[in-house]
Parts: sequence; C-alpha cells; structure tokens
Amino acid sequence: MPCVILVTFLISLGLLHIEAAPTYVHSRCTGNFTQNSLYQSNLNLLLSSLSSNATTHFFYNTTVAAATSDTVYGLFLCRGDIDDAGVCQACVAAAAEKVLKKCPRQKEAIIWYEECMLRYANRSFFGVMDKDLNDYVLENANLVNDSDRFNETVAETVKEAATAAAAAGGSGEKKFATKEANFSEFHTVYSLVECTPDLSSMDCRRCLDTAIAELPNCCSGKDRVTYLYPSCYLRYDKSRFYNQIVAPTPSPPQIIPKEKSKSSTLKTVAIVVPTAAIAVLFLIFGCYCFAIRRAKNKYKFMNEDIAVDIITIESLQCDLATIEAATNNFSLNNKLGQGGFGEVYKGILSNGQEIAVKRLVRSSAEKGVDEFKNEVVLLAKLQHKNLVRLLGFCLAGEEKLLVYEFVLNKSLDYFIYDPRKQGDLSWSTRHKIIVGIAKGILYLHEDSRLRIIHRDLKPGNILLDADYEPKISDFGLARLFEVDQTRADTSRVAGTLGYMSPEYALHGRFSLKSDVYSFGVIILEIISGKRNTSFYQSHHDTEDFLSYAWKLWKDGTPWKLLDQKLIASSYSEIEVARCVHIGLLCVQEDPENRPKTATIVLMLNTSSIPLPPPQRPAYYSRTEIDKSEWS
Repeated sequence: MPCVILVTFLISLGLLHIEAAPTYVHSRCTGNFTQNSLYQSNLNLLLSSLSSNATTHFFYNTTVAAATSDTVYGLFLCRGDIDDAGVCQACVAAAAEKVLKKCPRQKEAIIWYEECMLRYANRSFFGVMDKDLNDYVLENANLVNDSDRFNETVAETVKEAATAAAAAGGSGEKKFATKEANFSEFHTVYSLVECTPDLSSMDCRRCLDTAIAELPNCCSGKDRVTYLYPSCYLRYDKSRFYNQIVAPTPSPPQIIPKEKSKSSTLKTVAIVVPTAAIAVLFLIFGCYCFAIRRAKNKYKFMNEDIAVDIITIESLQCDLATIEAATNNFSLNNKLGQGGFGEVYKGILSNGQEIAVKRLVRSSAEKGVDEFKNEVVLLAKLQHKNLVRLLGFCLAGEEKLLVYEFVLNKSLDYFIYDPRKQGDLSWSTRHKIIVGIAKGILYLHEDSRLRIIHRDLKPGNILLDADYEPKISDFGLARLFEVDQTRADTSRVAGTLGYMSPEYALHGRFSLKSDVYSFGVIILEIISGKRNTSFYQSHHDTEDFLSYAWKLWKDGTPWKLLDQKLIASSYSEIEVARCVHIGLLCVQEDPENRPKTATIVLMLNTSSIPLPPPQRPAYYSRTEIDKSEWS
C-alpha cells in the first residue's frame, strides 16, 4: 500500500511515468515460406514500417511489393478507446516482435493484444470482410449462475454496440463502440466491439453479427469472452476493461506567466529536488516492505485448503439435483467409461446441452480430493480449443463431481487400437490429431498463465470431437508450476506405464520434458495403430516398440511403421517419415535431448526445418520400476 501511494505521489509530481506492458491475447497463422527468402525480407520491412507508423497513426495499412508472389500486405489497429500514441506504438512494436515467435516462417498471421491487433498476409485483404483464422478466448472465464438471463443481457448489449460501431462512419473511419447493461442489482455487463476502419459499414455489421451468432455455441453463460475475427472482434466482461470516452472539456483561459526572477527559480529548485529525493527513498523502502508482505501472503495462499479454491471459482458450482437429473441418477446406460479415480457419465441438461460428468469413487477419498482439487483449479483457468472445457463442478456431501463439455467421438484409443475403427482415421486426419495435441500441450507448457505439466498424457486422455479435433482431458495428475520452474520431484508416481518417461517412472522426477516423452509415444502409436505395451505379444521380434520404430528409421524405412489399414490410401511417405523422426526425438533417454514443445509444433508445421538424428530411445521395464529405491 505505501508503495502504491508513493508511486501515485511521484506521478502527480510528474517525476515518474509508468506505462504498462501490452497484454497478449491470441494469435493464428497459416502457410509456410522458406527461410532467408525474399518474402521473409519483405515481411521484416513491413513489420518495421508498421511499428514506426504507430507513433502517428492508430490504424495503418501498407504493402511491401515484389515483382513475384513475395508481396506482403499488412496492417495494425489500436483499440478505439486508446488515445495515447505511446500505448499504441508500444503494443504494435510488441506485436511485430511476438508474431515472428508465435508464427515463425508463416505466410499469413494475425496477432491480438488487448490494446491492438496486427496482421499480415501474402494476399490483399484491405477492405475485405475476412472470417478465416477466427477464434475465441475464455481466459479465466467463469460460468454465471443465471446463464439464460446473462446470455440475453449479453446479446442485447453487444447487438446495440454492433449497431453503433457500424453506424459510426463509412470506409476509412473508426468503427468502435462500447455498451454496458445491468445484469443484476450488483453486476454490470461491459461490452466492446470494433471493426477495422477499412471495412464498409455494411461489412462491419455483417462481421460483428457473425461473431455474435457464434456466442451461444462457444461461450454460453461465460462471464468474460473475447471473440476474434481478422476484420472485427467483440469482447464482454463483468468488469470494466476499456477507457471511458468523454467529451473534451473547454480549455481554460490562457495565462501568460510573469517572468521569473533568478531567486524565484532557485527557490523552486530548492523545494522540488529535496521533495523528490525523499519521495524516491520512501518509494524504495515502501516497495521493499510491500514485496515482503506479498511474498508471505503468496506462501499462505499456496497452502490454503480446498475451500479457498472453491471461493475463487464459486460461480462454477453446480447443483447436485441438476446433475442427477441430467444423468438419470448416474444410470449405467449413461456411463461412458471409467478412469483412474472415477466413472464418467453422459448427461443432458434441461436446455438440451450435452455434458460429461466425472464422478470420483468414494473408496479413494484421499486421492480423489487431491486430484479433484487440481482439476478444478487448473481447468477453470485453462481454455484452448485442444483442451476439454470444464463447465462446472459439485461438492455435496461425499459426492465430488466434475462437469465437462461432451466430446462426441470418444477417446483416441477407441480408434487407433480397434481394427474395426482404424480405417476411420485417414493419414491426413491422424496428422491433424498429432498437430492438435502438440498445440494443446504447447498451451499448457508455455502459453497459459500457469506452466502446467500433465503427467498422464496417453491416447485414452485425448478425446476427439465431431471433426476429429483432439482435446486433451484429465488434468487430475497435473502440477502447478511457477513461471521459472521446469521440474519437480514427487514421492508418488501417478501415470500410465508405457507413456511415463524413464526419469519419472524410475526416480520420480518430472518436468516439461516428461510430457514431451509421452507425446512422442503417442505420435508413434497414432502412426502405427499399435499399443506400445502389447507390442511383444503381437510382434515376432523381442525388441520393444520404441526400439522397433528407431530401427526402421535407422534402416531408412520409417514409413513401414504406418498402420497397414492406410497402405492402400493416400498418404505422403515423406510426411510419415518426418512424424516418425519427430516422435523418436521426443522419446530420447536424456530429457535435455528432447525438443521443447514449441520446437515440436514448429517442426510439425514447417517441413523445411532440418531434424537432428535421434539416438536409440529410452527403455525400462516393469521390473525396474518395482526395484527402484524411491517407489
């Protein structure tokens, strides 16, 4: 508190200027270009031009032309309520730098910050309403209690804002509006919409209407949502997140100061300088005390019981009677399966929405509470299209329940191990699943606000939606990490044999690279359609599954690992071989030799990146685990 007061005091004196760093929201990209190509040079020139023009413009588009197909088109837009050129320029500069990291060697990309957006492509998109590369963000979103009334309030508010933004002017003029409405006596919904100024009023309204129409499908009942299109976006929240735009007040009469005498100037210096120096000393001391107290409070929070976690996500609380009615009192006919610590049931809510309910077994209360606690805390904060969404939870007596979105096509193992189902997954679909899983892991490891290690990645924990888009589930074994931590030791192994890294299975040490190992096994299983733990029984050789895959790669025939069901179908031997190669790099015995998740995504999306040769993969037996001293 003293730190805040002193900072405010210094700002009021004009002696201290603080500019918050821009807040990254999301990015999308597609297509590839060759490293050190003309397109890359033109892209660098374009990004430099956008960044330099952000000091004098709040919207700007430009083109770096080439005689060939290497022309690059780009624009930036700073949020309509931002009137500080410094904030706009800082955001565009940050976006120009980060987009190269998020979308390396991608021909088309768009990156959104809270304060601005930046976009480039190898095609002209100026003045065109574009709905490709769209997405939504539910970061830290909670489910409200009266979702029907909340949805109605949101719909009315964003529609009013869309009307106002589209009517703000013709092509080239700012198209921005904010609206707010009372949802209840104590809560207000704040909404903001904006289109790129190069759109016509009609196209702006069409773009926003398209985004609004998607809200019931993705975000029903969520209290904070951002829906992003390249040409427009909308956002709403229960807390104000934008600046209030007020009409400028008349300027006061100009006062011509009298000429100051030398003694008057000295007197001013004598007063201001000591005051500032004393304030700076108090600032340093106050910030030190504040940091110490904050660290103590943080330690206390990390050791709070489950009740504290429930308070932070109480809006996700579901009524037991509602869940019982949805699942027909947990009828066997509704049972979807059983995991390591509970059964999963399908349910249908009164509004027709399908859900999946995970019911913890009562005989494992101690284990269940820990894993339940982890899942609630983590999933309430994590939202990504390749993660299963948590819709709610219930604690009632001995019942501990998690409510998820219902994912139509069951889990990945249902398809890749069953000879009757293997043919349903073409090579292109399998490749899409591999890339999607990698993106989900990347979000857990690097892009979420918390660094998350899953610790039990396996095909049974990868669900497939109606379009066979993968969604990672079951975060009950995950551990929270501070941003600068990458490994931890545990006194208890909680995972699945065959997917656990050697250092985790044998010594209890896990890290981000433990998940990388698990993903490598999954890649090779998706390619082959074989379960790694039953490979001995089905193969005439005595070598294990990973060694068999490595031997094929070493012999120059990695595509022979491909599922026999796909041999007669369309596939690329080069693409299959590259995926086998990447999978083998992920299962290296030394964690340091395994690639980072961001590198894996890059290698999967960019075929021109050379891959280092893999060493023979790690191998350990059930006997070794049983004999390990720490277990």
